[in-house]
Amino acid sequence: MRAPARFAALAALLLLLAGCESAAPPPPPEPVRPQWNQLTLPVPPGPTGRVLVRDAIRCGQSWYVGGGVSTPAGDTRPALWRTSDPAAATGWTAAPVDTVNDYYAIRSVIYSLGCRDGLVAAIGAKSGGAHGNPRVRTFYSRTDGTLVAVPSRDFELYGGGRQVSVNHIAGGGPGGWLIAGNRAGGATVWTSPDATAFTIHEDLAPLANSPELTTTAVDTVAVPSGWVVTGGARPKGRIDRDPYVWTSADAAAWTRVPLPGTPDDEQAQRIARTPDGLVALGVAGTAFAAWRGDATGAAGWSGATKFGDTGVGMVAGVDGVAVLASAGRMVVATVGADGHRLWTGSLAGKDWNSVTAPVQVGPGGSTAVSVGGDGDTLLLLTDDGATSGIWASQFPRA
Repeated sequence: MRAPARFAALAALLLLLAGCESAAPPPPPEPVRPQWNQLTLPVPPGPTGRVLVRDAIRCGQSWYVGGGVSTPAGDTRPALWRTSDPAAATGWTAAPVDTVNDYYAIRSVIYSLGCRDGLVAAIGAKSGGAHGNPRVRTFYSRTDGTLVAVPSRDFELYGGGRQVSVNHIAGGGPGGWLIAGNRAGGATVWTSPDATAFTIHEDLAPLANSPELTTTAVDTVAVPSGWVVTGGARPKGRIDRDPYVWTSADAAAWTRVPLPGTPDDEQAQRIARTPDGLVALGVAGTAFAAWRGDATGAAGWSGATKFGDTGVGMVAGVDGVAVLASAGRMVVATVGADGHRLWTGSLAGKDWNSVTAPVQVGPGGSTAVSVGGDGDTLLLLTDDGATSGIWASQFPRA
């Protein structure tokens, strides 16, 4: 009886192994497929040209899209569009823009919008000068709806020999407005009570570089307790970055908060407030990533939840984030080796899935994709280097 028993046991083992080999990993979830509605933005007054779209925001009772116009001759000028339609589907008009005869303001393209008390402020730039560096200008809103440029009175405020980058603007924190960016000395912020003039805060510990860390700041958000700036730092002797945020109650004194990291190269590039707290978004190794923290940004940060694939051969990152509280989702725009992609996750920065876009935009320095959102309305801005598009969707609820 021993032989049959041994054969029976062997047969059972073979069946078990066969079952293990035939078990395939579960297929990825089906992409979310919004119903996209293509919109048309009017060309603002001035020479005819191609509309450029770069950022979108809901501020007060209106939607705004910032960008510019590029003429066949290669000239550019700033532009801002707005609508009071809650669904952002109709009623778009070009807002008046006063460039105050400032040389680079006249030629700027707006790339970042912020909101405070129902008024928007913006950052724009135009490359120029002997080295072709971006010549940055900021803009503020008058109560009559006109967007007004702040003329350059100090070349070193955003440019000069220590210039690196001027990234994103936010309003609503203590003191009014804050811009996150970088100078030769590391992470830097600029502040203003009313966006009509900004003051630089560079070489400010612990935002700035130290003997142990080389820091970068990318994005900022206002929170009830003050400000949060997100970015990363490269420790001395290493080539990879670690993810960080910095918090401040007054934009003068800062606290550096490390996010849970790994040996991979990681940077937190964008940040958003959600009903569940803060979510920082960026890259972690060869994937995109989300870190969740509490409402202050000072504590409670989770390890990275990874999604997607950055690919190799180019600088990858998260270009835009939209919080859709009514839909229970957030949507981010990323760029990697395979081009620009859209992803959706929960308001806690988890459960990520791909989102289909109405057009495909490849990688490259002349391309751009971003998103803006509020409630369950999502705006998608695309530019493939030849044609810009703007699309709206009532995003499917979770």
